[in-house]
Amino acid sequence: MPSHAPTRFTLRKALARFRGNRRGSAAVEFALVAPMFFGLLFAIIETALVFFSGQVLETIAQDSARAILTGQAQAQGGSVAACQTAPNAVTACDQTTFKAFVCSKIPALFDCSKLYVDVVSTSSFGTLNLTSYGNSCNFNPTGMQYNAGGSGQVVVVRLFYQWPLVVTGLGYNIGCSNKRLLVATAAFKNEPF
Repeated sequence: MPSHAPTRFTLRKALARFRGNRRGSAAVEFALVAPMFFGLLFAIIETALVFFSGQVLETIAQDSARAILTGQAQAQGGSVAACQTAPNAVTACDQTTFKAFVCSKIPALFDCSKLYVDVVSTSSFGTLNLTSYGNSCNFNPTGMQYNAGGSGQVVVVRLFYQWPLVVTGLGYNIGCSNKRLLVATAAFKNEPF
Protein backbone atom coordinates (compact mmCIF):
# COMPACT_ATOMS: atom_id res chain seq x y z
CA MET A 1 0.00 0.00 0.00
CA PRO A 2 1.31 3.26 -0.97
CA SER A 3 1.38 5.85 1.75
CA HIS A 4 0.04 9.24 1.02
CA ALA A 5 2.42 11.96 1.75
CA PRO A 6 0.88 14.81 3.71
CA THR A 7 -0.13 17.61 1.42
CA ARG A 8 1.27 20.97 2.04
CA PHE A 9 -1.18 23.54 3.42
CA THR A 10 -1.44 26.61 1.26
CA LEU A 11 -3.75 29.58 1.56
CA ARG A 12 -4.77 29.22 -2.05
CA LYS A 13 -6.01 25.67 -1.52
CA ALA A 14 -7.87 26.63 1.68
CA LEU A 15 -9.68 29.47 -0.07
CA ALA A 16 -10.59 27.21 -2.99
CA ARG A 17 -11.97 24.62 -0.60
CA PHE A 18 -13.89 27.31 1.33
CA ARG A 19 -15.34 28.74 -1.91
CA GLY A 20 -16.41 25.29 -3.04
CA ASN A 21 -18.36 24.51 0.14
CA ARG A 22 -21.89 26.00 -0.19
CA ARG A 23 -23.58 24.46 2.86
CA GLY A 24 -25.23 27.17 5.00
CA SER A 25 -24.55 29.99 2.57
CA ALA A 26 -28.25 30.87 2.27
CA ALA A 27 -28.54 31.24 6.04
CA VAL A 28 -25.46 33.45 6.20
CA GLU A 29 -26.66 35.62 3.33
CA PHE A 30 -30.11 35.99 4.92
CA ALA A 31 -28.53 36.92 8.26
CA LEU A 32 -26.59 39.69 6.51
CA VAL A 33 -29.53 41.06 4.53
CA ALA A 34 -32.45 40.50 6.96
CA PRO A 35 -31.90 43.49 9.30
CA MET A 36 -31.80 45.93 6.41
CA PHE A 37 -34.80 44.28 4.73
CA PHE A 38 -36.97 44.35 7.85
CA GLY A 39 -35.86 47.88 8.72
CA LEU A 40 -36.89 49.07 5.26
CA LEU A 41 -40.16 47.12 5.43
CA PHE A 42 -41.12 48.64 8.80
CA ALA A 43 -40.13 52.13 7.62
CA ILE A 44 -42.41 51.77 4.59
CA ILE A 45 -45.29 50.54 6.75
CA GLU A 46 -44.85 53.40 9.25
CA THR A 47 -44.66 56.02 6.50
CA ALA A 48 -47.85 54.67 4.92
CA LEU A 49 -49.59 54.67 8.31
CA VAL A 50 -48.57 58.29 8.98
CA PHE A 51 -49.87 59.43 5.59
CA PHE A 52 -53.10 57.45 6.03
CA SER A 53 -53.61 58.97 9.49
CA GLY A 54 -53.06 62.45 8.06
CA GLN A 55 -55.76 61.83 5.46
CA VAL A 56 -58.17 60.52 8.10
CA LEU A 57 -57.51 63.63 10.21
CA GLU A 58 -58.19 65.85 7.17
CA THR A 59 -61.52 64.09 6.62
CA ILE A 60 -62.45 64.53 10.27
CA ALA A 61 -61.58 68.24 10.07
CA GLN A 62 -63.79 68.71 7.00
CA ASP A 63 -66.71 66.79 8.53
CA SER A 64 -66.47 68.60 11.87
CA ALA A 65 -66.12 72.02 10.26
CA ARG A 66 -69.47 71.49 8.56
CA ALA A 67 -71.20 72.01 11.94
CA ILE A 68 -69.67 75.50 12.09
CA LEU A 69 -70.22 76.22 8.39
CA THR A 70 -73.95 75.57 8.64
CA GLY A 71 -74.38 77.44 11.93
CA GLN A 72 -75.29 74.39 14.02
CA ALA A 73 -72.36 75.01 16.37
CA GLN A 74 -73.33 78.66 16.85
CA ALA A 75 -77.03 78.06 17.57
CA GLN A 76 -78.12 79.62 20.83
CA GLY A 77 -81.37 77.74 21.32
CA GLY A 78 -83.36 74.74 20.25
CA SER A 79 -81.72 71.47 19.39
CA VAL A 80 -78.05 71.89 18.62
CA ALA A 81 -77.56 68.62 16.78
CA ALA A 82 -73.85 69.00 16.14
CA CYS A 83 -72.44 70.12 19.48
CA GLN A 84 -74.75 69.42 22.35
CA THR A 85 -73.32 67.70 25.36
CA ALA A 86 -76.70 66.35 26.51
CA PRO A 87 -80.09 65.90 24.85
CA ASN A 88 -82.08 69.14 24.54
CA ALA A 89 -79.06 71.30 25.45
CA VAL A 90 -79.68 74.97 24.78
CA THR A 91 -76.13 76.28 24.82
CA ALA A 92 -73.88 76.80 21.83
CA CYS A 93 -70.60 75.00 21.39
CA ASP A 94 -67.53 75.95 23.29
CA GLN A 95 -64.06 74.50 22.78
CA THR A 96 -64.69 71.51 25.04
CA THR A 97 -67.99 70.49 23.46
CA PHE A 98 -66.68 71.02 19.94
CA LYS A 99 -63.67 68.83 20.74
CA ALA A 100 -66.07 66.19 22.09
CA PHE A 101 -68.00 66.44 18.82
CA VAL A 102 -64.78 66.02 16.83
CA CYS A 103 -63.78 63.07 19.02
CA SER A 104 -67.10 61.37 18.27
CA LYS A 105 -66.03 61.23 14.62
CA ILE A 106 -62.54 59.85 15.31
CA PRO A 107 -61.93 56.15 14.68
CA ALA A 108 -59.89 53.94 17.01
CA LEU A 109 -56.78 54.98 15.11
CA PHE A 110 -56.41 58.13 17.27
CA ASP A 111 -56.31 58.85 21.01
CA CYS A 112 -58.70 61.76 21.61
CA SER A 113 -56.76 62.99 24.65
CA LYS A 114 -53.87 63.87 22.31
CA LEU A 115 -56.05 65.84 19.88
CA TYR A 116 -55.99 69.64 19.93
CA VAL A 117 -58.61 71.87 18.29
CA ASP A 118 -58.11 75.48 17.20
CA VAL A 119 -60.97 77.49 15.64
CA VAL A 120 -60.35 81.07 14.49
CA SER A 121 -62.76 83.45 12.76
CA THR A 122 -62.47 86.88 11.17
CA SER A 123 -64.41 89.13 8.84
CA SER A 124 -62.41 88.37 5.67
CA PHE A 125 -59.60 86.19 4.36
CA GLY A 126 -57.30 89.22 4.17
CA THR A 127 -57.50 89.88 7.91
CA LEU A 128 -56.97 86.26 8.91
CA ASN A 129 -54.13 85.79 11.39
CA LEU A 130 -53.24 82.24 12.43
CA THR A 131 -51.03 81.48 15.41
CA SER A 132 -48.14 79.08 14.88
CA TYR A 133 -47.99 76.40 17.55
CA GLY A 134 -44.66 74.98 16.45
CA ASN A 135 -43.72 71.77 14.66
CA SER A 136 -42.98 68.17 15.62
CA CYS A 137 -39.94 69.24 17.65
CA ASN A 138 -41.44 72.11 19.66
CA PHE A 139 -45.24 71.80 19.57
CA ASN A 140 -46.87 74.05 22.20
CA PRO A 141 -50.69 73.93 22.22
CA THR A 142 -51.18 76.70 24.77
CA GLY A 143 -53.32 79.54 23.54
CA MET A 144 -55.58 77.52 21.27
CA GLN A 145 -58.97 79.11 20.95
CA TYR A 146 -62.51 78.49 19.81
CA ASN A 147 -64.25 81.28 17.94
CA ALA A 148 -66.77 79.85 15.45
CA GLY A 149 -67.78 83.30 14.18
CA GLY A 150 -71.12 84.40 12.91
CA SER A 151 -73.02 84.39 9.67
CA GLY A 152 -70.79 85.16 6.66
CA GLN A 153 -67.53 85.21 8.62
CA VAL A 154 -64.34 83.44 7.54
CA VAL A 155 -63.42 80.52 9.79
CA VAL A 156 -60.36 78.26 9.98
CA VAL A 157 -60.63 74.97 11.86
CA ARG A 158 -57.32 73.26 12.64
CA LEU A 159 -56.84 69.88 14.27
CA PHE A 160 -53.43 68.95 15.71
CA TYR A 161 -52.33 65.45 16.64
CA GLN A 162 -48.90 64.21 17.68
CA TRP A 163 -48.56 60.82 16.02
CA PRO A 164 -46.18 58.43 17.85
CA LEU A 165 -43.38 56.96 15.74
CA VAL A 166 -42.00 53.45 16.31
CA VAL A 167 -39.30 52.79 13.70
CA THR A 168 -37.09 55.71 14.78
CA GLY A 169 -34.72 53.34 16.60
CA LEU A 170 -33.63 51.92 13.26
CA GLY A 171 -32.32 55.27 12.06
CA TYR A 172 -35.46 56.29 10.17
CA ASN A 173 -37.18 59.30 11.72
CA ILE A 174 -39.84 61.32 9.90
CA GLY A 175 -40.58 63.45 12.94
CA CYS A 176 -38.91 64.68 16.07
CA SER A 177 -38.69 63.17 19.56
CA ASN A 178 -40.41 60.01 18.27
CA LYS A 179 -43.48 62.00 17.22
CA ARG A 180 -44.79 63.58 14.04
CA LEU A 181 -47.20 66.48 14.22
CA LEU A 182 -50.21 65.92 12.00
CA VAL A 183 -52.19 69.08 11.15
CA ALA A 184 -55.54 69.13 9.37
CA THR A 185 -57.07 72.42 8.24
CA ALA A 186 -60.48 73.48 6.96
CA ALA A 187 -60.90 77.10 5.82
CA PHE A 188 -64.31 78.38 4.73
CA LYS A 189 -66.83 81.20 4.87
CA ASN A 190 -69.87 80.57 7.05
CA GLU A 191 -73.22 80.27 5.35
CA PRO A 192 -75.85 82.90 6.07
CA PHE A 193 -77.83 81.55 9.02
